[in-house]
Amino acid sequence: MANPYLVPVAHLVRRAPAHLDVAFEAPFDAAHEFAPRGPAESDVEAEAGVRVSLRLESFSGGLRARGRIEAPWHGICRRCSVPVSGVLSVGVDERFLAERVAGDEETYPLGEDEVDLAPLVHDAILLELPLAPLCRDDCQGLCPLCGIDRNEASCDCVAPLDPRWAMLDALRFDESPGE
Repeated sequence: MANPYLVPVAHLVRRAPAHLDVAFEAPFDAAHEFAPRGPAESDVEAEAGVRVSLRLESFSGGLRARGRIEAPWHGICRRCSVPVSGVLSVGVDERFLAERVAGDEETYPLGEDEVDLAPLVHDAILLELPLAPLCRDDCQGLCPLCGIDRNEASCDCVAPLDPRWAMLDALRFDESPGE
């Protein structure tokens, strides 16, 4: 099976300016180049289907790739520890150059006859993974004392008082504000 991330562009580069629309779905990491991330980190399964929709535009000495990349991800809610998942949708606008200019590390290499979109796709997805995903915006998390999921039930736990702050509890102000 041909690698869908390798796109022939010889005709495109020779006829600058020109463009080519590229759309495909492929496994995120069929070669298993990336080790699975830790259990508390967001990740994309190696075999997960990634949708790529790009316009490759040629210019003198390179290509510009603009479009959208979508991939399913999974992780653990940072507050209540339940599994969460979603679909990333990342907009990209990157350059591929035949010869890299010193000091321009924000480009990808352009082969003579083809361009490898895999590094662009992997970078876009891995940089957009949520660092601390939530199951929902108003997640209440777990009680730090009894461990109950506050989204499903409530508890009567009272946080212990810190003896270092006990003197402040005794402070009372008799004056009303504004007097």
